[in-house]
Amino acid sequence: MKIFLNLAIALLLTSFAIAQNGDLQFKGETHLKNIKQLTFGGENAEAYFSSDGKQLIFQSKRGDMGCDQIFTMNIDGSDQKMVSTGKGRTTCSYFLRNKKRIMYASTHMGSPDCPPNPDFSKGYVWAIYPDYDIFTAKPDGSDVKRLTDSPGSDAEATISPDGKKVVFTSTRDGDLDIYTMDLDGKNVKRLTDALGYDGGPFFSPDGKQIVYRSFHPKTDAEKARYKDRLANDLIEPNNFELWIMDADGGNKKKITDLGAASFAPFFHPDGKRIIFSSNHLADDERKRNFDLLMVNKDGTGLQRITTYESFDGFPMFTRDGKKLVFASNRNAAKQGDTNVFIADWVE
Repeated sequence: MKIFLNLAIALLLTSFAIAQNGDLQFKGETHLKNIKQLTFGGENAEAYFSSDGKQLIFQSKRGDMGCDQIFTMNIDGSDQKMVSTGKGRTTCSYFLRNKKRIMYASTHMGSPDCPPNPDFSKGYVWAIYPDYDIFTAKPDGSDVKRLTDSPGSDAEATISPDGKKVVFTSTRDGDLDIYTMDLDGKNVKRLTDALGYDGGPFFSPDGKQIVYRSFHPKTDAEKARYKDRLANDLIEPNNFELWIMDADGGNKKKITDLGAASFAPFFHPDGKRIIFSSNHLADDERKRNFDLLMVNKDGTGLQRITTYESFDGFPMFTRDGKKLVFASNRNAAKQGDTNVFIADWVE
């Protein structure tokens, strides 16, 4: 996910100028109303609701922090507090269903320092930090327990609606694939095995399906390039499509063919539609404009949700579908700020 924060940071000056007008809503955003900004300054993203819809957990790099840590807050933006260890780099946090514990990925067992940023000498790449493991803790950050301890990266964990299963992305078998496990880290099952990146998984509201993003190289040259980057703990996230599969890994179906960087898919509570972020509509050469889009789970009915001319991403609905949270560069106080916003959803 870090790649999309980096994209958000690398704003065009024209987009920055637009953000200075103080507007939170833009023409054409008819599905949103009463947009409220919850964070102010720094890099804030991947904000996800607790099951009761009263709190959010998110990653943030603010102040003099060297890399992201995990924070929680109420849905009005109050009571923001860091709940990760303050060591290493963290990502992809989530509340367990009963709110008695939280879950996130962190590199702190490998080193207390922030890991280095990726080397862009081979192009625009995303670092796959092999020190990432998945942890749980109490909501105040205490009682940290390690769930994964395998070679390679374990991250991008989310929880099934019934609170019994974790779905996550791992390189434990040499590729970027999706797995499930129990809440105690046992009964690990691999769900994807095609060469390429499969990740960013979320369960459907009934827990029967998983939506995710994917890049599967096709030509020999693409496969060789992908393997070379992965051997150096890197990936080029330029072309992701959305897929769905059954919760046991069966019936995999590709649902978009946009030829763009589409990511952060999340089911609408009706279980029939998927909201996600993509630069499919970007008209700038470097494809930095990411909007929220919605599509039916059979791939039909593609619809644009946000129209802001820079970055909108990481959408998530409350279980009743009444509110949507997302991250955006809109109304940035300075170039590079990414903040968390909440809005009422309008059908």
